[in-house]
Amino acid sequence: MFCHSHPFPLSSTPIFHSHSRQNPNCSFPPSILHSPYPPSKTLILSSSSPPPPNESEQETLTLTPNNPSRLQNTFLHHRHQHRQGIDDEEELQRRKIIDEASLAVRRIPRFPGSVDFPKPDQPPPLIDLRALGADEGALRRALEVRRGVAGEVLKSALRAKKLSITYSTNLVSRLEGFVDRVVVEAAAMRGVPEFAHLTFNARAKSYIESSGVVELVKWLKHNSLTYPQIGKLICATSGYLEQVRHIAEWLKTIHVKGISLGVVLVKASCIVERSIEFMEEIVDCLERNGVRREWVGFVVTRCPQVLALTIEELETRVNFYLDMGMDEKDFGTMVFDYPRVLGFFSLDEMNSKVQYLKEFGLSTEDVGRLLAFKPQLMGCSIEGRWRPLVKYLYYLGVRRDGMKRILLAKPMIFCVDLETTIAPKVRFLQDIGIREEDIGGVLAKFPAFLTYSLYKKIRPVVIFLMTKAGVTKSDIAKVIAFDPQLTGCSITKKLEVNVKYFLSLGIRLHSLGEMIADFPMLLRYNLDVVQPKYRYLRRTMVRPLQELIEFPRFLSYSMEGRIVPRHEILVANRLNFKLRYMLPGSDEVFNQRVQAALENRRRFESGETTYDISDSDPSHVSSVHL
Repeated sequence: MFCHSHPFPLSSTPIFHSHSRQNPNCSFPPSILHSPYPPSKTLILSSSSPPPPNESEQETLTLTPNNPSRLQNTFLHHRHQHRQGIDDEEELQRRKIIDEASLAVRRIPRFPGSVDFPKPDQPPPLIDLRALGADEGALRRALEVRRGVAGEVLKSALRAKKLSITYSTNLVSRLEGFVDRVVVEAAAMRGVPEFAHLTFNARAKSYIESSGVVELVKWLKHNSLTYPQIGKLICATSGYLEQVRHIAEWLKTIHVKGISLGVVLVKASCIVERSIEFMEEIVDCLERNGVRREWVGFVVTRCPQVLALTIEELETRVNFYLDMGMDEKDFGTMVFDYPRVLGFFSLDEMNSKVQYLKEFGLSTEDVGRLLAFKPQLMGCSIEGRWRPLVKYLYYLGVRRDGMKRILLAKPMIFCVDLETTIAPKVRFLQDIGIREEDIGGVLAKFPAFLTYSLYKKIRPVVIFLMTKAGVTKSDIAKVIAFDPQLTGCSITKKLEVNVKYFLSLGIRLHSLGEMIADFPMLLRYNLDVVQPKYRYLRRTMVRPLQELIEFPRFLSYSMEGRIVPRHEILVANRLNFKLRYMLPGSDEVFNQRVQAALENRRRFESGETTYDISDSDPSHVSSVHL
């Protein structure tokens, strides 16, 4: 069956076609001539003649029954030698580098993809990956094999503790950093005599068990941490796993519970390197400055970076706010309302924002009160939010005093987006007919207008005034410009109730619209205030309804301070003033009008004048005998 081997000179030996499949039992190793037949089914023939020019390797030839010509044999032989001579030196160098990297040394495999590492007394040399060329991929693939093996060992350890397959798989996919640590530690254990004889799997399993990571995972899962949180936490604190549980127990004592526990541990993972006594000092510092202990958990949950501060940094930040005139109560409520104001921003950023706010004419104490009321201002960008808003308001006619008023009345305007929140409302004012030069006055008069919803609050009010309250399209701009506070009133609880009341008095709808155009505040008064004044007007003063229609401002004056005293003076002097002449002006002006009316009556009665005094002239008043 087999070919008989016999010595013969290599140059004269007939070499048969390497791709012949007629006798697969007689072939040389595929590494030489790339034979498609496996080595177990080939017959190796050694040559006893002098070796060819490359004496470092033994030449082997493949014999097949076909017996090709001597010329073909010689051609194939020389082509192989030529190619081998060119690549020989480069191949040897590459193999040397790979061997030194322990990636090409073969041994009995203990698991799929197993590779050897150097002995403990022979540290691996530095490897230049660029010199490896295409074999850089081999290094990466070998490392990925080790990572995969370590991940499977970790997954098996989790499943051994009764964690589900799905949960273990999902968690290990988030533990890449810890898996890398397992690979490194398992490789380092090769240098320890008691672990030197173990496989990589056994060393990885030993490290995972000694680290306590599985028990920690179960405990964190029991305390409502999600597997992404557990993965981030373990990767960030892989060197302090035994401390994580103690820190989590301490966080519970300051009222950090549930899923918030994972948020704090992940966002402030550096706290696992600190002692509990150190963090107790941070809590005590907060308590001394107005932050109640029951608030600390809420503060830490919303801004875990507070626990990452040192005592010196924390005291510096506390004094930064106390030096602006805040007391402990204001500071405590400010931190509770917006914890990021204390631990999230740098001191330079905080100082720059305070200085910018002072440019509007605010004193240090004003800024302190402003931040105590609206600490979210510290979270706004100067260049991204404040400067564009200030330029836009200045273009609308709002000057420095107006901006100061806006800032003090509604500081949250400096925290909202210009394009999506403020600009659409300004365009709406322009659409209803308010002149551009008047828009700045509207905003400065009523800054809260910019905080209302355009489609849920402002537009519905304007539509109600034009359809249900009798305000004409030509007057709506005047109404909103004079009293933008109307846009903040509830339609069902305020505007609709007042409109129905005035219509019930006998006032026609178009007359009510004229009254609102003349005095827009009319619809904002409470009926508890309006009804007594109307009864006094009709029953005590005995005035017609038309006077109220002509002078709706009558309802804005105080009963005890203005209406009743002046009416009694007129009655005592038997005088009758129209409402528009009776109520406006100071008491001194009113007394002058009364004296002038009395003098005119005296002259009329004495015959010094022969003409009637018109009741409609604001400089004259008619007298009546009561």
